[in-house]
Amino acid sequence: MITLPESIRVFERGWLSSNNVLLTDDNCAALVDTGYATHAPQTLALVQQTLGARPLDLIVNTHLHSDHCGGNALLQAAWPCRTLIPESEADNVRDWNEARLTFRATGQICERFTFSGTIAPGAQLRLGALDWQVLGAPGHDPHSLMLYCASERILISADALWESGFGVIFPELEGESGFAEQQAVLEAIAKLDVRVVIPGHGAPFTNIEQALERAFSRLAWLRGDPARNAKNALKVLIVFRLLDVRAMRFDELLGLLDDAAVMRAAASMLKPRDEWPGLIADLVSELAANNGPLQLDGARVIARQQ
Repeated sequence: MITLPESIRVFERGWLSSNNVLLTDDNCAALVDTGYATHAPQTLALVQQTLGARPLDLIVNTHLHSDHCGGNALLQAAWPCRTLIPESEADNVRDWNEARLTFRATGQICERFTFSGTIAPGAQLRLGALDWQVLGAPGHDPHSLMLYCASERILISADALWESGFGVIFPELEGESGFAEQQAVLEAIAKLDVRVVIPGHGAPFTNIEQALERAFSRLAWLRGDPARNAKNALKVLIVFRLLDVRAMRFDELLGLLDDAAVMRAAASMLKPRDEWPGLIADLVSELAANNGPLQLDGARVIARQQ
């Protein structure tokens, strides 16, 4: 049985939203990551139910993918809470630079939010009456951070390490380095004294060595053929979009490749443009096989009820 300090509450969310970690003490009620925009009312309800009349004082974002910060705006509207984001994203959020922020590029949405401060690797935070060290976690995202509590041996890993893998290595889709950074992050985690990992997706886990072994193996497989990373990214983004909107016509799904730069980049790594209809048809068929997350209904693609 996994035990966490009473000051830590993990809201394990579905695939569309990241987990939310609520840390409370006498001075501050803080939430690490806020889920996706369409789940924001659920995030608000979970936090309100737990805090009661007490306000939320602080939001901390490990990184600014839409499934980790999509609830920021609604929570900021509900409470005058402070918000800390990765320091390297400050200008992008201040200017709401949609060319640099990933929401449109991945075919996703995020309501505009503000921030009151930044965090960077090496910073220290006091959350839930515990001291947390901020660690860099580039690979999945160049700006991503983790939080490590040495006294309780707890790692809030975001998408750098899951029980069965890690998040898509997005920089590699845009011709930038990501595999080497992910390798370094996994090696850094292996050197930490960790009892419990609270991942960005999935339940907290204690089988750290096995999780790292699986992650190293998967990373080596992806590095062996970067097209594997591109195919995985495209599948993930297709499923994410369908879980959000529930159903799309095939031509609408194909049109996302022109509208979402990251999806377009992934498709370009796999097939010439004139073969994209066949590529998407093949990916959707794979995702619908064996009771997968999608199903086909004529010209429509539908997210299967989970």
